[in-house]
Amino acid sequence: MKNSTRSNVDPFIVMDVMEAARAAEEAGRHIIHMEVGQPGTPAPAAARRALIDEMHAGSLGYTVALGLPALRARIARLYGEWYGVDLDPDRVVVTSGSSGAFILAFTALFDAGARVGLGEPGYPSYRQILSALDLEPVGLQTSAGNRLQPVPGDLPDDLDGLIVASPGNPSGTMLDRAAMSDLITAAHSRDISFISDEIYHGIQYGDRAVSALEISDDVYVINSFSKYFSMTGWRVGWMVVPPDHVRTIERLAQNLFICPPHASQIAALGALDAGDECAANLAVYARNRALMIDGLPKAGFTRFAPPDGAFYVYADVSELTDDSRAFAAEILDQTGVAVTPGLDFDPKRGHQTLRFSYARASADIEEGLRRLQAFMAARGAI
Repeated sequence: MKNSTRSNVDPFIVMDVMEAARAAEEAGRHIIHMEVGQPGTPAPAAARRALIDEMHAGSLGYTVALGLPALRARIARLYGEWYGVDLDPDRVVVTSGSSGAFILAFTALFDAGARVGLGEPGYPSYRQILSALDLEPVGLQTSAGNRLQPVPGDLPDDLDGLIVASPGNPSGTMLDRAAMSDLITAAHSRDISFISDEIYHGIQYGDRAVSALEISDDVYVINSFSKYFSMTGWRVGWMVVPPDHVRTIERLAQNLFICPPHASQIAALGALDAGDECAANLAVYARNRALMIDGLPKAGFTRFAPPDGAFYVYADVSELTDDSRAFAAEILDQTGVAVTPGLDFDPKRGHQTLRFSYARASADIEEGLRRLQAFMAARGAI
């Protein structure tokens, strides 16, 4: 049978790196995982207890397409707690991870051929999901001077949509309120649909992240339980949409997904009241960030912006290589440290960048930095 042209998307390179790391572990090697943005901690205890209680109480079947009403209401309450936003729970849509939210958002907002801008470097699956939906991703080459975040001057005239992420992946940099407001104003003035990816909210090291909902109701906001709540494998996220878009999203969700996983929704509801445990995880990320900012330059990786949030360092390694994929493979082979080549995040400039994740235990980060320093010393790079 033939394949569709839509299916001709690039691989998610970090997943390939994960597979290479898994194979090395299966062969008996001890691998330090700096490649994947996955917390090393389990789902909060309250999340796991909630699911155990529900499994004993009754069956877990279909829920309504937009998600459990109690979970939607609790997510709406979170916006009051974190941002001072009074949010109608009817605007909250629970999704099968943030990936499900991107599919729903792109399908609801854009017709085939629409042009959607995304900052580069940026999360690679934006580009691939857009392409698979017969939409045209438009890479916006951000600058170090703007901390690798898009600004209104980066926007071409013929965009139909714009997606931004703050904190960003892979950079960890954030848009402050003025910068977020400028982008939303520029988008609205040109009839560009605005999507804000906020899945790293809660993981910040100074000022808190700003939600697009603090500035406008005429936006799509996407979030997830994967990062701050340590629930990557549970595949549960959410989106907030304008009131007049709810029924459109509901019809799509009914047909594309039926509903998000019931078990994951129960766990997510419990996780929302696990503030102390999530704060403890954040303290580990803050310690790991300090270790990276101190240790990476000692290993010869000196060109990066200290991240404002998330748990990544995105380093310019142009003085060391012009083939980041081969360099990452060499590092894994020689040191047992898995890192991600920048080609995932920036097709044009990513051959000279690497992303280092520090989401795991501090002991792993310390060992990974020690191995990197030894590797770079043997290479004569430090």
